Amino acid sequence: MPFELFIGLRYLKAKRKSTFISIITFISTAGVTLGVMALIVVLAVMTGFEADLKEKILGTNAHLVVIRSGAPMEGYRSVMEKLKKIKGVQAATPFIYNQVMLSSGKNVSGVVLRGIDVATDRLVTRLSKSLVEGSMDRLDPNMSRGPDAVPGLLVGKELAKHLNLTLADKVNVISPMGNITPLGMMPRMKPFRVVGIFNTGMFEYDSTLAYVSLGQAQSFFDLGDTVTGIQLKVDDVYHTGELARTINHEMGVDFYARDWMQMNKNILFALKTEKVVMFIILTLIVLVAAFGIASTLFMVVMEKNRDIAILKSMGATGSSIMKIFVLEGLIIGIIGTILGVASGLLVALNLEPIIGSIQKITGQNFFSKDIYYLDHFPSLVVESDVVLISITAVLISFIATLYPAWQASRMLPVEALRYE
Repeated sequence: MPFELFIGLRYLKAKRKSTFISIITFISTAGVTLGVMALIVVLAVMTGFEADLKEKILGTNAHLVVIRSGAPMEGYRSVMEKLKKIKGVQAATPFIYNQVMLSSGKNVSGVVLRGIDVATDRLVTRLSKSLVEGSMDRLDPNMSRGPDAVPGLLVGKELAKHLNLTLADKVNVISPMGNITPLGMMPRMKPFRVVGIFNTGMFEYDSTLAYVSLGQAQSFFDLGDTVTGIQLKVDDVYHTGELARTINHEMGVDFYARDWMQMNKNILFALKTEKVVMFIILTLIVLVAAFGIASTLFMVVMEKNRDIAILKSMGATGSSIMKIFVLEGLIIGIIGTILGVASGLLVALNLEPIIGSIQKITGQNFFSKDIYYLDHFPSLVVESDVVLISITAVLISFIATLYPAWQASRMLPVEALRYE
């Protein structure tokens, strides 16, 4: 063992007259531990929220959307076949997208109406898995035949609450782009029957989306055999940008591809920014602990003046003296980091039962599903985050040791022993 490390470890052990220094050493170690633990837990929660949100976005929306610039897409079946041949594309489905109003009694709400192909939509989105009542198959026009047949409609859970709708209720779909009559423009209106209610877990989607079959949407909006665009499911959801550029190049200027990240860039950027800001803010806890490490080393240097002078008189160099105190501070930082990582992982991996226990003890519901639209407390530990936090904590501890260690290395033996 190098003598610098041996002496550094010896200086960490308290003597009777050095009890105060040992208390400050313990507080500094605890500060690093709490800072690292807080960073791991908070970043795990934010990563969990981000992953949960992405899953819900991808559950409702396709990975990629291809539309035709400035006009409905004609010959969409051949376009679908061409898109499915592109490497990286798993499945494709056509869709129609338009804004309408839903009217039920005295309740009216503006929504986005999507026309979907029931057979192929299952291969691209998770809408069928989001249904809490009814069946997606009831959208099929073949399921609603007869003189009194009314086409089916899927609505979100929040939209159903707002319009006071239940399964089998009738609702009028009104399009502001109506027919031209001698009296002027008349809105187009058609009755639909609620055949399913879905719950994606996102208020924005559950309160503003409604679905009908592709054929009913084409008929209602008078689109003929055209669609708004094609939705795609791809192999790698995190490399959709490259695939979108490939599609734009192969399909020509008449078509435009957008990936799910582009369509949700504002909320994804906000989440990423919040995570970075929280990392910076919580790193201040480790910085405060680093000041404690520096204070501890300054007091140790003052107490060990005589020892430093004797070591230098015996031939120890300034760099060796500096190493002694740098190693002493690093040991404090490393021990605090190890304890912080262990306790942070313990909390982050068991956060949901911990929150549940606290709620039972206090009787307070800190995480209401009705408000946050989540059925669990998301926590996801990412290995790279843990490594980054550990390196940052140790690096800050190392920097905190440099100045007091440098001061110790500059001490002159004659000055230290003058009054001995």
